[in-house]
Amino acid sequence: MADKHVLHMVTPLPNVSPFDVNMALDAGYDAVVPYTNVGLREVTGLVQDAIFSRPPKAGVNTAMFFGGKDAVLALDMLDAARKALVPPFGISFFADPSGSFTTAAAMVACVEKALREHAARDLKKLRLAVFGGTGVVGFAAAVIAAEQEAEVTLVGHDGAARVEKAAKEIESRFGVAVTAADGSDDKKKAAILAANDVVLSAARAGTQVLSRDQIAAAPHLLVVADVNAVPPPGIEGLEIMAKGDRISPDGPRGLGPLAIGNVKYQCEFQLFQQMLRAERPVAFELRDVFRRAREIAG
Repeated sequence: MADKHVLHMVTPLPNVSPFDVNMALDAGYDAVVPYTNVGLREVTGLVQDAIFSRPPKAGVNTAMFFGGKDAVLALDMLDAARKALVPPFGISFFADPSGSFTTAAAMVACVEKALREHAARDLKKLRLAVFGGTGVVGFAAAVIAAEQEAEVTLVGHDGAARVEKAAKEIESRFGVAVTAADGSDDKKKAAILAANDVVLSAARAGTQVLSRDQIAAAPHLLVVADVNAVPPPGIEGLEIMAKGDRISPDGPRGLGPLAIGNVKYQCEFQLFQQMLRAERPVAFELRDVFRRAREIAG
């Protein structure tokens, strides 16, 4: 009998994501097994239990997914998992905490496409502000954009302290510099908007971050993007399915959450399928995810 395709889904949280479970099963996994409240120290034992239960040639049919709500912890778990392997035994790995890597990658890839098509620009030297900068999607989007040489500002709705900490963590972990900014009132938001070419909204679902008037008053905005599909939209006036349409007659191009979500969905689904079809174990982290999102966005 052929070996079953098994995905071990690891999270430091009390529950794994139902979204990720559905995606993995729809992609073709025979079994998705949750491991909750997992600490970093426990990863080595889980990996070695998984690899030694099957002969080396069957390792490609086993995979481990790292979830949660902390980008750095998920990547630390992935690093620990790689170090726990004992050749010739191996399994595949995929880090995508709260879907943040695939969501952030899809958002930045869609922005990149819109810039190319409507402004003949790319991300290099582009001034880009991330509202919702303390969340895991905003954090991941800032890393991706900064690695493409954009000039990134992380905006904190409750002041600069938390985004300053995130900015330092990004520089320490990824070797790219981002700026932190206080976006706690309308006057500060207006100043941030006036100084940037692109705005990404990655705030909590159901929270309006920017008004129509604030966007209209920003003189240099080329593209705005929002990943919040729960009303009200994060950016007022941005249609949920917008795919580069102007959000007002003379306004910036807009990318809505369902347009971005379509790329995110395909990205996660395809990476699950790639693990299933691989002839030898593979591993996917933030940069791998962005490469795939770029291919899908076109």
